Amino acid sequence: MRKIFLVISLAICCSALGQYQVTIQQTGIIRTLRMRYWNVELETAHTNDPIRPYLVMGSDGEIGANGDLYNHTLEISFDEMSHETRFYTYTLLHLNANGQPSDISSYEYVDGFTTQDITDYEHSVNTSTLYTHYRFTFPNDDMRIKAAGNYMLQIYEDNDRDKPVGRVYFSVVQPSVTVQGKIRTNTDIEFSGRYQQLDMSVKVPQQTLAKDYFICVRQNGRIDNQVYQPKPDFISGQELQFIHCKDLIFEGGNEYRHFDTYSTYYAGTHIDRITYDHSDYHAAIEPDEISNRAYMHEYDVNGQYLINAERTLDDVDTEAEYMWVHWRLMAEQPWLDGLVYVGGDLFQNALSSVNRMSYDNERRCYYLDALVKQGGHDYQYWFVPKGAKKATLQRTEGSHWETGNEYTIYVYYRPFGSRYDQLVGLYQL
Repeated sequence: MRKIFLVISLAICCSALGQYQVTIQQTGIIRTLRMRYWNVELETAHTNDPIRPYLVMGSDGEIGANGDLYNHTLEISFDEMSHETRFYTYTLLHLNANGQPSDISSYEYVDGFTTQDITDYEHSVNTSTLYTHYRFTFPNDDMRIKAAGNYMLQIYEDNDRDKPVGRVYFSVVQPSVTVQGKIRTNTDIEFSGRYQQLDMSVKVPQQTLAKDYFICVRQNGRIDNQVYQPKPDFISGQELQFIHCKDLIFEGGNEYRHFDTYSTYYAGTHIDRITYDHSDYHAAIEPDEISNRAYMHEYDVNGQYLINAERTLDDVDTEAEYMWVHWRLMAEQPWLDGLVYVGGDLFQNALSSVNRMSYDNERRCYYLDALVKQGGHDYQYWFVPKGAKKATLQRTEGSHWETGNEYTIYVYYRPFGSRYDQLVGLYQL
């Protein structure tokens, strides 16, 4: 069964939702494709960062200008599931706000080479599942960025650009606007119930027109429920105001569930048991119930994860095990009007066959089995009604106004005659 799964997974790629792109896309050939901040001084990645990474461009066009050494370099890493040495290359593409390629050439947004080889790799050490860990930092001396906006970094093997093994989407912001926002639970559709509403204002420079700006808002890094180009309630001089914009009403949802596979010897948080079948480790998550209770506060990281493992001597990225993780969501009957997914950063917040659950009539539950690297992982159960592209948590997790969520506001500038969307504001709350 393990060999059959690996063969099938080679053809699976977490597809884009609608016209927009997920933050990370990986095929079955590689796993644990991650993007983290890179600390230049310590030459290590930030492993406990609470926010999703982005780059900042100064007024002089330099990344990390004004002495900012924190968010001007990224580390991209992934695992290829063997000890064979493979030849990987990456290239960079500038995107508009809707995820489509912009009309500018690579010479207008890249300073240096347009492609680079990935030469930093290490084989896993003392692991039951063999893998090779690849990594590189970006931007670097050979490839630098000249334009603000959205980017796709595409990774491919053997110089075959038509068969990418992974894509990383990130943003470069050149701040020139002032953004203020707050979340209220007394929404325009109900009072302190299931929803949260974003009120915000964007102040733009005097020499520009407010109508040339637009926004995109994401909740917890999700793409399926993002709000793209909502209309402001009114424009006052150099300020766009969104005060009673019903498009900016989101489900409050619930705090993420989480599990910990830090150890291969004992069951961590929310793990029922750890077993080993002479070839693979298996971690069975304690059976989950559909949430019908009142809101209860839980500490979470809004869907993110951390690779971590006990008894590692040098580098957790090459010493952590891969485990078959088994999810079970108890349900007396399957829902015939939609599908259930396991959502979170560990599945790139996508809705695909990789994280879609199946129903077991004998055990009366939805189930999913997936190969996941050791660590602490947030997850939720998402229900997608038939014909819909957006998941809802109201049927599986419940939705509460008290839930702590991360909202990211992207502000784009596209004056008349411009050939691309420039990202001029990024605000997280």
